Amino acid sequence: MRVRFAPSPTGHLHVGNARTALFNWLLARGSGGTFILRIEDTDRERSTSASEQAILEDLEWLGLEWDEGPGVGGDRGPYRQSERLDIYRAQADRLLAEGRAYYCFCPEAQLKAEREAALAAGEAPKYSGRCRSLSPSEVAARRSRGEPAAVRFRVPEGGDVAFLDGVRGLVSFPRATIGDFVLLRSDGNPAYNFAVVVDDALMEVTQVVRGEDHISNTPRQVLLYEALGYRAPRFAHVALVMGPDHTPLSKRHGATSVAEFRARGYLPEALLNYLALIGWSPGGDQEVLPIDELARRFRLEDVGRSAGVFDEEKLAWVNRHYMRLAGASRLARLAAPFLRAEGIVVTEPDAGGWAYLESVVVMASDSVDRLADIPGRLRFLFSYDAARALARPEVQAIVNEDGAREVVRCLAHELAASERLTSREAFRAAADRVKRETGRKGKALFHPIRVALTGEAGGPELDHAVPAIDLGAQLPAGSGLSPVVGCRERVQLFLEALDRA
Repeated sequence: MRVRFAPSPTGHLHVGNARTALFNWLLARGSGGTFILRIEDTDRERSTSASEQAILEDLEWLGLEWDEGPGVGGDRGPYRQSERLDIYRAQADRLLAEGRAYYCFCPEAQLKAEREAALAAGEAPKYSGRCRSLSPSEVAARRSRGEPAAVRFRVPEGGDVAFLDGVRGLVSFPRATIGDFVLLRSDGNPAYNFAVVVDDALMEVTQVVRGEDHISNTPRQVLLYEALGYRAPRFAHVALVMGPDHTPLSKRHGATSVAEFRARGYLPEALLNYLALIGWSPGGDQEVLPIDELARRFRLEDVGRSAGVFDEEKLAWVNRHYMRLAGASRLARLAAPFLRAEGIVVTEPDAGGWAYLESVVVMASDSVDRLADIPGRLRFLFSYDAARALARPEVQAIVNEDGAREVVRCLAHELAASERLTSREAFRAAADRVKRETGRKGKALFHPIRVALTGEAGGPELDHAVPAIDLGAQLPAGSGLSPVVGCRERVQLFLEALDRA
C-alpha cells in the first residue's frame, strides 16, 4: 500500500488536515506500506516557504514521519509540485496530441461572466465549450500571435462517471454536468485536478484518503486516469471535522491549527489519539491507546460517514491521561517554555534546577489539563507577596476566622526554631506541634497555614506544597530558576502584613 498526504503551504496545518494525514499514516503503518508527503505549492500567490516549513515541523512534532518526501527523498520525486512543472507539461502535450485536450483562448472576464450568468439562472457553472471545436490552423495561428491559452480536457460525452468510495460506497456523476475543465492555466501552472492525478499516478499511490470536500473533484480525476492510461487508486472520502455547532471547524470556534494546540500545551500523542477518534472508533471499551495500537486497529471500513465534532473538553481529558504518563523528566522539559514565558525559568537550569522542576511539575500536572496551565499552579512557589495575598477576599475570610491568627503566630514561632520543612514528614511534625499549642485541627488548622505559606486559599496538597517551598529556597542562585522564598520567611512576612492591615 502507498498512501500520501499532500498539503498546500498556504497557511497553518488545520487539525482537520492533520486528521487526514493521520488516517493515511495509520493505514501505511498498519499494513507495512509507504507514507508519502507531497507539497502542492503551485498556487504562487498564496504558497510560502515559511508555511511549508511550519507544516513540516507540525508533522514532525506529531510524530507522523514520512517515508518519501521533502527532506527524505525517494525515487518517485520531486515531491514539491513546483519542481514538477516539466512533468505536467509533458503529460498535457500527450493529451493534446491524442485529441483528449485542447487549447482554450477564452479570457478570464468572459469565463467569469459565463459563471455569473449560470448562477443567476440557478444552474451549476460549466464551461460553454467555446474553444472545443477550433480548427488546428486557427489554434496554430492564435498561438503564433502569442495569445494566452489554457489547456482544457475534452470530457467524453454521454454516460456517467462512477467510482467505489471506501467510506461512501458507489458514487456516480453524469458526465454532462462536468464540463471541459482546465489542465494547464495560461501561465503554464497545472490546475489541481490535473497535477494531483499525474502525481498520484507517477508516485504509484494505491489509496487516496482525503476529506469529503474532494468528492466533486473525483469524477474529473477518474476521467483523467482513464485518458492517461493509468490505473486509478482506491478512493475514500472522510467526513469533515465540525465545530460544536455542526459547521466546519473554523476560527470562530477557537483554535483550529496544530500549532495553536501545541502552543496551548497539548502533548502530540494526546492530539493524535483524539484526532483518531473523530469519525472512527478503535473498538472495545478503550479509546486512549498508543499510536502503534491505533495503527494495528485502523480500518477504513470502520470510518463513519457522519461528521465528527471537535470537542476540546474531550481532548483535554485525553491530554490529562498522557501528561500522567509522560514522566517527570519529559514533563519538566515540555513545560519549560511555558515556565520561561512566565519568568519562572530564567536561564537554562542546571542539574539541580531541572531536578527541582521535575519534582514540582508532577505536583502541578495532577490538576491541570495542559502544559500551559502548569505555571499558574506553580506561581505560589516563585511569586510570594503577603500584602497582595491579604488583599484577596478569600484569604481575608480565612484570617478573620476565630483562632486563625493564633495559628499563624504559633507557626511563625515554630518555624523560626526548626530546620527547613523539606519533606512531608517534617511538615507534618511541625503542623502537629502547632495543633497541640493552639488546639486547632482540620480546616481551622490547615487553612491559616495554607494562606500564610502559599498566599492562596487553594492549591496543591500542603504535604507536597510546603516541602516544595523549602526545597526551592535551598536552590543556589545559579540554578536557572526564579528564587523561592522559604517557609519561615513567608510566615514572618505574612505576620508583618497582618499587623499593617
